[in-house]
Amino acid sequence: MSPKLPVISGNGAIKVFQKIGYQVVRQRGSHIRMRHTNPSHKPLTIPAHKELKPGMLRKLLKDAGLSAEEFTRLLKV
Repeated sequence: MSPKLPVISGNGAIKVFQKIGYQVVRQRGSHIRMRHTNPSHKPLTIPAHKELKPGMLRKLLKDAGLSAEEFTRLLKV
């Protein structure tokens, strides 16, 4: 069973992904595009909403190569 994901805003998620090397490259409407400094990582598109749905957050974590535990730990740092 997968661990419980935190309830987080799009901007909160962006701050966590910046801690692991992602950078904001552009924004179109409410969607923010991020790329990693290492080109082998997948780019992320994060909606700047007040609350990300669990499925969206799970997909972002999978694309970034993070587990829910790692994400929660980075959120607290």
